Amino acid sequence: MTLWDKGTPLNKVVAAFTVGNDYLLDQRLVKYDCTASIAHAEMLGQIGVLQEKEVSALTALLQEIIRLNEKGEFEILPEHEDCHTAIELHVTQELGELGKKIHTARSRNDQVLTALRLYYKHELKNCTKLVEKLCTSLSGFTTKFGEIKLPGYTHTRKAMPSSIALWAGAFIDSMQDNLKLLETARALMDQSPLGTGAGYGVPLAVDRQYTADKLGFASVQSNPIYVQLSRGKFESTLLHGLSQIMFDLNRVASDIILFSLPELGYFELPDALCTGSSIMPQKTNPDVLELVRAKYHEIIAVELQLKTTLANLITGYHRDAQLTKEPTMRGLDVTQSCLNIMALVFDNLRVNPEKCERALTDEVYATERVYELVKNGMPFREAYQKIATKYR
Repeated sequence: MTLWDKGTPLNKVVAAFTVGNDYLLDQRLVKYDCTASIAHAEMLGQIGVLQEKEVSALTALLQEIIRLNEKGEFEILPEHEDCHTAIELHVTQELGELGKKIHTARSRNDQVLTALRLYYKHELKNCTKLVEKLCTSLSGFTTKFGEIKLPGYTHTRKAMPSSIALWAGAFIDSMQDNLKLLETARALMDQSPLGTGAGYGVPLAVDRQYTADKLGFASVQSNPIYVQLSRGKFESTLLHGLSQIMFDLNRVASDIILFSLPELGYFELPDALCTGSSIMPQKTNPDVLELVRAKYHEIIAVELQLKTTLANLITGYHRDAQLTKEPTMRGLDVTQSCLNIMALVFDNLRVNPEKCERALTDEVYATERVYELVKNGMPFREAYQKIATKYR
């Protein structure tokens, strides 16, 4: 039985198509939906829709569902459509008529959004911790090897002297900016949608501030139409923040692959982080870095998928929004796994100071020689031309 069932049978093929894999994805949301339902039940008690003993019974059962789910014992079936239906049916089965009251003053629309926002807030917090962990690993790498100099490159050609500290510091600084993007996404998600129904409010005087406070939201998202319009819009901001993190990881992975090339040998990857060849016994391959590099494109793909899914829709809720859930979850999963991997890489990556020093060949200091002449009064363009003649 679905939440919208009115006694008319639905074609089984249509049912399976509309459900998709939501019932699988929603296993992650059980805790958050129950948490939101507890706050909603308490609010219904505050406004006199539920008695105190009814609120207590609902709260106890919803907390039990959370415990069952943590043990892997709360199953969402395809015929449930999603976790929201599975939870309400379970509550109704256990509590009878009382279970039928839990959906009072709520649509599945704002119910879904509330659970998703609680989930996204939690996952964004995890992403923030993992970015900070990576920065710690980069800082540790700098402490060990930062004073070692190596060539800096432009156009994939030696340019000017650089150092491990300068190179690693660039990614630390960029990650600090990425944290600001994550905070922006978190701030958008930190608005309570509960109590807006399907986008036009509910004909009952509910206390939205009460549920927002109970659920730890920073504010109430007031306009009920915008609540529905913001589904996918906020997720787009989230995925953009993740894509910027992955953009940096893509570049740093490419650098390490290049700098650990035996012909250069600036960096050394331990065997424990490398794979091998099934035919060439001498090979140690940086597969883990190649996969991190490739996964940036996966994040770009899900970001584009989400943005284009919701384009050209008129104002109001559309079932298209269901398809924003999976790409957002995928983006979070991929980014978190890559952040973990890159922290592990920097905790184990080594620098070969001799090969770095050997690579600092004469031409790397050409610009410095130009400015030595400039300091002695020679016009820059004349000094430039004078030094350039040595490399023709």
